[in-house]
Amino acid sequence: MKTLSNILGLCAFVFLSVGCADEHYSVSEVTTGIFYHQGVDEDATESNIGAIANVGFIIGEKCVAVIDSGGSYLEGRYLRREIKSHTDLPICYVINTHVHPDHILGNAAFKEDAPEFIGHEKLPAAIAARQSYFAKTFQQILGKAYVGTEFIDPSLTVSVGEPITIDLGNRVLTLTAYSTSHTDNDLTVLDNTTKTLWTGDLLFIKRIPALDGSINGWLKTMHQLQTMDLNFVIPGHGKAGSKQWQQGLIDQIRYFTVLRTEIRKIIDNMGTIDEATETVGLEEAKNWELFPLYHRRNITASFVELEWE
Repeated sequence: MKTLSNILGLCAFVFLSVGCADEHYSVSEVTTGIFYHQGVDEDATESNIGAIANVGFIIGEKCVAVIDSGGSYLEGRYLRREIKSHTDLPICYVINTHVHPDHILGNAAFKEDAPEFIGHEKLPAAIAARQSYFAKTFQQILGKAYVGTEFIDPSLTVSVGEPITIDLGNRVLTLTAYSTSHTDNDLTVLDNTTKTLWTGDLLFIKRIPALDGSINGWLKTMHQLQTMDLNFVIPGHGKAGSKQWQQGLIDQIRYFTVLRTEIRKIIDNMGTIDEATETVGLEEAKNWELFPLYHRRNITASFVELEWE
């Protein structure tokens, strides 16, 4: 008779097969017809199949929109299975909130549905610039979970200052593209029926935000998000809901304001980027998961931007 430890060991061994991993992949309903899978607060590994970001879907009366497809082809398959367990309606859209791999590597899992892929106007260029690196890196990181991955450009893009709407059947979504913030290709999705906003990685809750765009631009965008009349928010990372998002934005604004203020002082005093990485924002460590992995990168990116002000 197998012991519990033997069973768990076997499950870990076959984690990427249909047996164990997919039994633990599930979605939660944020509000009527809106579901998400909350990613784990880790970096991508073979054992977590890259499922580190929040991904999900919205069900209308006519069809379904996927909001980010996952951090691997395998996660995309699991997400598609969850959709099919909740509705028989066709999947008509796959919307990518930005280029980062934990949000787009599952796209090919939805090719059989022949959806329209949607993204920011700068998403195609961002994919082209990073595809080779992403393919090499994440094939090694994800192993079997990567098999089947394809990089799919959006067939419909959204321009900054020109939001578009799509209708899932008595359910209208507003898609808004932003100037450079977290990245240069950030997109949000607002469900007008329930006033639910999918922020992509414009908002991290508890997990330290990662800057890949502009500290000034991101702070401006965060202040814009604070003015919105919303009932529910689904961040790129962290728990979705009706209350956490306001505090999440406050925390994120505080973090980047601290970085900007302290880095500007160092620059004004002719200090160096090394000085900044050793001293700036260390008091924030207690407030964020994965702080050691991303804080120094945030300082480096911010310093390079701010020294040219």
